[in-house]
Amino acid sequence: MGIESFDLFNPPSDFIDNVYTYYNLLREKSPIHKNSDGSYILTSYKDLVGVYRNFKIWSSDKKTEFGAKFGASPLFEHHTTSVVFADPPDHTRIRKIFQQSFTPKSILGLEKDINKLVDSYLVMMHEKKKFDFVSDFSFRLPVDVVCSVLGIPSEDRHLIRDWAHKILGALEPKLTPKQLDEGSYAVVNFKQYLKDQIKFRKTHKDVNKANEILSLLIEAEGLELSETELLHQCIFMLNAGHETSTNMLSHGLNELINNRDQYSLLQKEHRRIDTAVDEILRFQPPIQINNRRCLEKTILGDIIVPEGTSVHMIIAAANRDPSQFFEPEIFNISRSPNRHLSFGLGIHICAGINLARLEAKVAFQGLLSSFKEINLLKKPNIANRIRFREIKEMQVEVSSF
Repeated sequence: MGIESFDLFNPPSDFIDNVYTYYNLLREKSPIHKNSDGSYILTSYKDLVGVYRNFKIWSSDKKTEFGAKFGASPLFEHHTTSVVFADPPDHTRIRKIFQQSFTPKSILGLEKDINKLVDSYLVMMHEKKKFDFVSDFSFRLPVDVVCSVLGIPSEDRHLIRDWAHKILGALEPKLTPKQLDEGSYAVVNFKQYLKDQIKFRKTHKDVNKANEILSLLIEAEGLELSETELLHQCIFMLNAGHETSTNMLSHGLNELINNRDQYSLLQKEHRRIDTAVDEILRFQPPIQINNRRCLEKTILGDIIVPEGTSVHMIIAAANRDPSQFFEPEIFNISRSPNRHLSFGLGIHICAGINLARLEAKVAFQGLLSSFKEINLLKKPNIANRIRFREIKEMQVEVSSF
């Protein structure tokens, strides 16, 4: 298939295995590429930055798109109520509540707990030697952390992964009837679970903790938040708080294994951890695509874009734009500056950015300090997803010093 006929809603059969090749070709040959439905695919760093920064023209509200995609379903209610798909003033009002739990002081207070979690996983890894890194580490850490921040009991955390996968999976460009049904059912179950949690906290004031986002959201109910908003912000936090971090940790270890010089460099020079985390995020963005819709007729490059047009912002392509990054196809943990777009930009920049970086920092420092080598037992299993770049399974073997 020639790149001129590329369609995000019907990608080539080898797209998942060669995703960066296709995105690089789009950026080089057709950086503002018209899709089959009239929307545009944006792949250049400059164009993504321009859209991110102009929120008055480029809306995050998805009621129009999701109405056509989800109908009057629980998935529609969730994804159109979530803060990530809201414009000011609703976005400003809801995000302000979240930010109380993501201050530098609050994040610093979590570092000790994250270290304890990582240490416990490392003990298991030493004992087992061979295991699936995703299920035993990269999924466990973010879900344990975000559930702690939200105040979700540890015995219930196994529920989160399945619900999140089905709800977020519905954001893929193409949606099957089965995915619509499973995603909607997951929203219904998630809401009921949270209603029970909220009811318990309202009747047992002693369990409330000031640093739990769930408690902060409960306090805001009826003032800054409606009940529906309260429930869906909780779902969003639990989903987004672990899905992207899981992908970041899985891809990060995979890239370090595949680039032994970088693995050894980080092992010897821990001071490079911050730039290493940013390079992992640039090279393998956990969320590969964002979307916006223009509120008025505007211009992209030399193209006049009608009001109501949607754009698919390919973060994975912009992060490898040679006009912004020197030798972008090389994984370089010392890269600086590194102004990648994996956390977004502007008013919608990820609220949990500092927590995600802390999780990665503690995780990779622990892994590389504990094991002389970590090797793949077989090629990682990449999920057939476009919006989220997910490693489903990664069998590894560790050797100690």
